[in-house]
Amino acid sequence: MRASLKRLQQRYRYSFIVFKELVKTDFQLRYQGSFLGVLWSVLKPLMLFCVMYVVFVRFLHFTDGTPTFPIVLLCGTCLWSFFSEATSMGLQSIVNRGDLLRKVHFPTYIIVASVTMGSMISLAINLGVVIVFGLFTTAHFTWRILLVPLNVFQLYILALGIAMILSTMFVYYRDIAHIWEVVLQAMFYAVPIIYPLSMVQKNYPLIAKFMLLDPAAQVIMDVRHNLISPENVPTVWTLYGNKLFAFIPLLLTVLIFMFGLYVFRSHSRKFAEVL
Repeated sequence: MRASLKRLQQRYRYSFIVFKELVKTDFQLRYQGSFLGVLWSVLKPLMLFCVMYVVFVRFLHFTDGTPTFPIVLLCGTCLWSFFSEATSMGLQSIVNRGDLLRKVHFPTYIIVASVTMGSMISLAINLGVVIVFGLFTTAHFTWRILLVPLNVFQLYILALGIAMILSTMFVYYRDIAHIWEVVLQAMFYAVPIIYPLSMVQKNYPLIAKFMLLDPAAQVIMDVRHNLISPENVPTVWTLYGNKLFAFIPLLLTVLIFMFGLYVFRSHSRKFAEVL
């Protein structure tokens, strides 16, 4: 029994060391050669926020009528940047690390997990910026901020599950990268990021409810609600009278992750020879 536990401990210790080194390497290579380096992880979502704020809030008047909407927009931009980056980079992770797969023996899923964890580090930095902005604006911080780590964990699990599915498919079909770009663009407009959900809810209340059954939309709205403005940001928990409906996106997140893990493990042994 002790020998088995020792072997198990050594196995996962080795996996953790590989995971840690890959996360460090991927995060460093991401900004290698750039003058500002890791600051780009903050500047990119801020620049995107500025563009969307000027175009959609100032010119097109996309707003929910509350003073918290600009910081809500910034928060949504950061969360979407993480989801988009984690799934897109996770998609190419196995192919990009094909040489490593042929040289070193370790659990293959670590490659995808390390790439998505690098994006998670950027998200943590960005959420810190959101909190700092919130301190100087009208954000309303309550005890619900304690729920944000759980929301972020759900978003990470969702992104990791999708990344495992996409990375497996990308090994065999390189067209997946182009298809996923289109899907991401469609999802960006289908999730209430640049526009408030109240705009949809006002004219199409049924569609607004249906939108929040999407796990990506649900978790983004939950983070906004718990972190910034519990009074002004609706969630799947407040929009549905029957609370059982609120568990649908949570269940979908778990199912997507489990399916992604199953697909990835079913094909991971063939990755080295296919590549």
